[in-house]
Amino acid sequence: MSPDETMSPSPADGVDRSHPAGPAATPPSPDDVRRILQGVSDPELHASIVDLGMVRDVSVTAGGAVAVHVALTTAGCPLRTQIRQDVESKVRGLPGVADVRVEYGEMTGDEKRDLMARARWEGRRRAPETEIAATTRVLAVASGKGGVGKSSVTVNLATALAARGLTVGVLDADIWGFSVPRMLGVEGRLGGADGKIRPHEVEVPPTGGRGPGGLVKVVSMGFLVDDEDTALMWRGLVLSKAVEQFLTDVAWGELDYLLVDMPPGTGDVQMALARLLPSTEVLVVTTPALAAQRVAARVADMARRSYLKVTGVVENLSSFVAPDGSHHAIFGEGGGAALARDVGVPLLGRIPIEPAVSTGGDAGIPVVRSDPLGPAGTAFREIAARIAEELLPPVEMSGCTARILELAGSTPSPSPGPPRPD
Repeated sequence: MSPDETMSPSPADGVDRSHPAGPAATPPSPDDVRRILQGVSDPELHASIVDLGMVRDVSVTAGGAVAVHVALTTAGCPLRTQIRQDVESKVRGLPGVADVRVEYGEMTGDEKRDLMARARWEGRRRAPETEIAATTRVLAVASGKGGVGKSSVTVNLATALAARGLTVGVLDADIWGFSVPRMLGVEGRLGGADGKIRPHEVEVPPTGGRGPGGLVKVVSMGFLVDDEDTALMWRGLVLSKAVEQFLTDVAWGELDYLLVDMPPGTGDVQMALARLLPSTEVLVVTTPALAAQRVAARVADMARRSYLKVTGVVENLSSFVAPDGSHHAIFGEGGGAALARDVGVPLLGRIPIEPAVSTGGDAGIPVVRSDPLGPAGTAFREIAARIAEELLPPVEMSGCTARILELAGSTPSPSPGPPRPD
């Protein structure tokens, strides 16, 4: 070092943070700051704080002092320190920034609802790939509360669709209250190969012996526990992960439909399904009672907040059919029609109270097989026909370009002929 050189102290970590001399950089614009903040994610929701609407305001002075106003879901959010550090780090990387100040505010009720809607949308965009083909029609059978016969509706609709010659998957997503295996008469552990689980299969003959039969493929937590009496005390992310594994680790194969027997209410499983299968449509099951109808309305509201379409309403336990054919409204009447009217969707049908429904479920033979021409069996078949023919028909691939290319790829190419003359 020459005598004319001056040695400046080195930082403790050995990294030189000095900047070359020169004219001061122009301060960034508020839009520049917002763009850089796209790279700051909420640590819990894993989405950009800009996309989530958390960046309420940005101001920049002529001297390069930047103020960012961040709206939190709660004023005492424990993640506020992490968000502040990430905001400061990103903004300080912009040329012309002399200082960064992060101010906090609390979201209003409307802003919180908007944030959750955006978070659900962002989550759906990041959903992992599943084994469910894009051509599979997915129908979630949901209810506001337990005891309305949702699983019975799922099993009978799946069987009625399969009796039309279709291949139908049934995912028993009611992790705590699984009952689908018993209702379909299926038992035994799930096996698999090549790292994928194979669903159990039930062959379904055609109703009346006319036409080809179909197939029901079923997966349930009931096939993974020691016995039907085993209690599962799972919550939150564990439930969501179980549903994700049923959709990503099961070799479902080609399906015309996937019916998902949902747990009652509006919780983690419902949100997981909306994220994993955003094309899902929702069938809401209720009873004629007014209280059940009001609770079921919340399911429809959650479906729409999760960007899912509500296909229709099924009223179960509609009335008791006496041996003489007379109907008796034991649980009241009108709840299904009122719910359908309030939600703005069709009432697909009313399932009467009939002993054959419960005895068939206990015996593992759904009523659409044991008594397809009885009142309940007929009602289920009519609802299935409306779904398959009108509201959610199977995707016909035979005429589309993708299907033609698939067939062409599996057909040996003809041997080339002689070259054409020029």
